[in-house]
Amino acid sequence: MATTTTTLSMKLLIDRKAQRLLFAEASKDVVDFLFSLLVLPVGTAVKLLGKEGMVGCVGNLYGSVEDLDATYVQPGAAKDALLRPTVLSLAASSSSSLLRLPAPLSAQPKSFYRCTSIFNSSCRSYITDAYGKACPTCGNQMTAVAQYIPPAGQMAEKGFVQGVVTYTVMDDLTVTPMSAISSITLLNAFAVRDLGDLQEKTVQLGYNEVDHWIFHLF
Repeated sequence: MATTTTTLSMKLLIDRKAQRLLFAEASKDVVDFLFSLLVLPVGTAVKLLGKEGMVGCVGNLYGSVEDLDATYVQPGAAKDALLRPTVLSLAASSSSSLLRLPAPLSAQPKSFYRCTSIFNSSCRSYITDAYGKACPTCGNQMTAVAQYIPPAGQMAEKGFVQGVVTYTVMDDLTVTPMSAISSITLLNAFAVRDLGDLQEKTVQLGYNEVDHWIFHLF
């Protein structure tokens, strides 16, 4: 495998007094990488055996995708691409990226359809994203493609999750969107009494760390 200096970073919140890791704050790129682990053959194994029957943290990772609200999923991406993977190739599409998400997870321009009638101008007032839907005016199938064009300068994000928020990653690989309330709830759950005991530490995640992580994941 070609070497690369590409790394991802996470912020860890550590309780120095208890000498334990509470949780990590992760960016979209880190979460995309973690979820991409499900395209390995174990993704299919989890589907067949059930996440409760998996050894290690894979079941938690699988459950995190299941429970993730659609609000945080990229347009054009589908949970089934991770929960029921059919693309099992581990070949990285680029030597500059850690992510190995299958192609369907990249956001694609969405297609819309108009009525095929050319005789009734009111038919052209309707548009749908359901191919073949009956036109409300004439009843013909709406199959004429009308491609959506995003605003100038707007680029479609790649990957699986939205980048508008950061994410909480627990030591058992449970992943959830981060919020102030959820962070306070976690601190209460860990019975943290003195915020002065908390330490923030940024760690880098590169290919060496990934290989070590995957080895211990299962």
